[in-house]
Amino acid sequence: MDYPASVPKWGVYELSIKGPAEGNPFMEHWVKAGFEGRNEKIKVDGFYDGEGVYRVRFMPSFEGEYTAVITSDFGAQAEVNFMVTQPEEGNHGPMRVMNNYHFAYEDGTPYFSIGTTCYAWVFQKEELRRQTLLQLKDSAFNKIRFCLTPKHYIHNLVDPVTFPYEGTPIDRSHITEENFVTGDWPYDYDNHFDYIRLNPKHFQLLDEAICGLGKLGIEADLIVMHPYDCWGFSKMTRQQDDLYWNYVVARFAAYHNVWWSLANEWDLLTEKTVDDWEHYAQILIDKDPYRHLRGIHNCMRVYDHTRPWITHCSMQRTDLYKTTEMVSEYRIRYGKPVVMDEVAYEGNIEQGWGNITGEEMIRRFWEGICNGGYVGHGETYIDPEDILWWSHGGKLHGTSNERLKFLAEFAKTLPKGGLKPVKMAWDASCAVPEDEMPFGQGSPSLILMYLGFNRPSFRQWVLPEGSYQIDIIDTWNMTIESAGIFKGFSHIELPGKQYIALCAHRIDIV
Repeated sequence: MDYPASVPKWGVYELSIKGPAEGNPFMEHWVKAGFEGRNEKIKVDGFYDGEGVYRVRFMPSFEGEYTAVITSDFGAQAEVNFMVTQPEEGNHGPMRVMNNYHFAYEDGTPYFSIGTTCYAWVFQKEELRRQTLLQLKDSAFNKIRFCLTPKHYIHNLVDPVTFPYEGTPIDRSHITEENFVTGDWPYDYDNHFDYIRLNPKHFQLLDEAICGLGKLGIEADLIVMHPYDCWGFSKMTRQQDDLYWNYVVARFAAYHNVWWSLANEWDLLTEKTVDDWEHYAQILIDKDPYRHLRGIHNCMRVYDHTRPWITHCSMQRTDLYKTTEMVSEYRIRYGKPVVMDEVAYEGNIEQGWGNITGEEMIRRFWEGICNGGYVGHGETYIDPEDILWWSHGGKLHGTSNERLKFLAEFAKTLPKGGLKPVKMAWDASCAVPEDEMPFGQGSPSLILMYLGFNRPSFRQWVLPEGSYQIDIIDTWNMTIESAGIFKGFSHIELPGKQYIALCAHRIDIV
C-alpha cells in the first residue's frame, strides 16, 4: 500500500493498493475507506485502476491530523495517519451556491462564471490536448463543459484516442457527413464493447485533464451522459449504468474543481426516463460526500429544476431568438443560480446553433449578467482539418475571446454578492446588487444598464436619490470612459454605437 504522509487542504489524498487482477475486478472486488479528522468524518468507495492497482481518493476540507481506515474484500486492511496542511495557492475549495443565485468557493471567494464548451477535447491526440490547455490559459474561461464518453456527431466522425470500455468499435471509415445528416447508414450497429469492464486508460486521460484545469483555476463541468453516441454507451442497462456512475463518482469526486452535469441534452436520451435521472442523482447524493454542484442540461424540454438535488440551472435556449433574455424568468421559476451554458456558438457552420457572430455572443453575455445570471461560450468555425473548438478544443479563431477577457476584468469591480435584475427601463436590461434593497425602496450602490443592439446618442435617466459616477462601457471596443457625476434627472451623452453599457456607482454613501 502506497500513501503520502501529508496533503494540502482541498487537495487529493490518494492511497494505492495492490490487489487481484484476475476475473473482472470492476464487478468482483471492492475497496473502501473511512477518513476522520477533528472536524469531519467521511466514507468513500475506491476504484480499480488496472494492472492490479486499486485506488482510494479523498479531499480533506480541514487542516490537521487525519486517520484513514481501509477495508477490502481481498484482505487489504490498514489504518494510516496523515497531516492536512494549508491549501495550495489558488485552491479555494469546491464551488458552492452563494446568496441563492450566485456562486462562491468554499473559502468564501466569489466566483463569476465565464464558461466554455469543448465536448470531446480530452479524447483528442496529446498535441491537441496540450494546445487546448494553452488556449484556456490565455482566456477568460473559468469553467469548461466536456464529456466523459466520446462524441459521435457532425464534424466529429473520427474515432477518439480511447474508449471507456474494453472492446472494439464498428468500422466508421465509410461514414461521411452526408450519411450522417441523411441518416442512410444503420444505427442498429454491432459494437463489441464489454459494458461491465471499464478501460482505466480512458479515465486516466480524464484525471489528467481535470488536474490540468485545476492548475489553471478552471472548473471541470463533467457531462456524465449524452445522446451523441454510436457505440452503445447511452443505451446501457440500469446495472451497467450503475457500474459506470459509481466508478465515475469514486474516481473524480475528490477533485476540488468538479461539477456534475448529469447529461448534455437529457431529453434526447430517449431510452432514459425521469426515474432513471432521479436514480443517477441519488447515486451522486449518496456517494459524493463533498456535495459538488449538480445540474442537468436540456435540448428542448427543460428538466424540473425545482428538484432539491439540482443546485443550479444549466440551460440551453429553447427559443429561436430568446436566449439570455430568459434568465430573470428562470430565476423566478426555479429560485436557483441560472447558467446559460449554451446560447448558440460563435462560428460559421451550416447549423443555426453554430453560426452567430462574435458581437451577438458578447451581447448575450452582457444581457445574461444584467438579468442576474451567467453565460457560457462556444465556437464553431469551419476548419480545414475539421477541428472545431466546440468539440475538439485546440485554438480559438473568433472575436469574442478578447471581449470576454475584458468582461472578466470588469466583473472584478462588481459587488461580491452578485447582481439581480430590476425593472427601471422598458428598453434596457438593468441590474443592482443582489443583497441590497429592492429598487425603488432606496438608492443602490451600483446600477448596471445594458443597451444591447440599440445605439442611442444620449440617454435621459432619472437616477435614485444621491450622487452617481457614471461610466460608459463600450463592451465591443473594450473601453470604459467616465461620463461624469450626476444627480436626479440626468442627460448623458453617448457614442451612438451598439453594445454600450452604463455603470452608475453611488459616490455619496457614508
